[in-house]
Amino acid sequence: MSEIKIGNRLFDLNNHTYVMGILNVTPDSFSDGGMYLNTEAALKRAVQMVNDGADIIDVGGESTRPGYTPVSAAEQIERVMPVIEEIKKKLDVPVSIDTYNSEVAKEAIKIGCDMVNDIWALQNIDDMAEVMNGTDVVCVLMHNRKNAVYDNFRKDVLSDLGSYLDRALMRGISIDKIILDPGIGFGKTYEQNLSIIHYIDDLKDLGCPILMGTSRKSVIGLTLDLPIFERVEGTIATTVVACMKGVNFVRVHDVRENVRAIRMTEAILNA
Repeated sequence: MSEIKIGNRLFDLNNHTYVMGILNVTPDSFSDGGMYLNTEAALKRAVQMVNDGADIIDVGGESTRPGYTPVSAAEQIERVMPVIEEIKKKLDVPVSIDTYNSEVAKEAIKIGCDMVNDIWALQNIDDMAEVMNGTDVVCVLMHNRKNAVYDNFRKDVLSDLGSYLDRALMRGISIDKIILDPGIGFGKTYEQNLSIIHYIDDLKDLGCPILMGTSRKSVIGLTLDLPIFERVEGTIATTVVACMKGVNFVRVHDVRENVRAIRMTEAILNA
């Protein structure tokens, strides 16, 4: 694949790393919980991220941090739909819904959402693929396990992602609508998180675009011994590594800083 269409925009998969801005409409997200519960505040944040260079806005109505409390589909819908509607009305940017719940995804797609970012890779609820079939919606299949137990970590992650991909294809989702995410911070130890960042280009063997989400996560906090709001530089370091390894998308809170880091990295790589 040389490009992927998300919404009305084509993304070059050979020459650039794009930035997905995180917009959590939740009271309990690990980094920005409670900051954007109001639709007006959420829209203002989306506008800021687009002005800072975000290529996609990823809206979530349920925190999936370690030990999170599940949120009903109805409550997620109540949180995210007004925000997605406003972004689609006011901004020309693809919008992603961060959910593993097919009811939430269905309602988001109805109002124009362009992507479903699923931390359980269509495994949690069996009709998620049916919701996306017949649409132009792109899906992100993220690696996840309930326990960080592996025989051979690198091989097992690749095998798991390959099985998710096969299942999605069998359920009718086209290969040109799939992005893979190694799932930093999900079902992995600290050392395994560092390892998957180091070997993230392994995922290219599966033939799909790659998305990486490390922003402010515990792997950075543990490495640098820093609290959540002091992990920007650590996040940027992972973004630079991702850019150098050909990762297509990075999912971040701090858009402006990561966009600048990517621009500088690409200038050096293309010199």
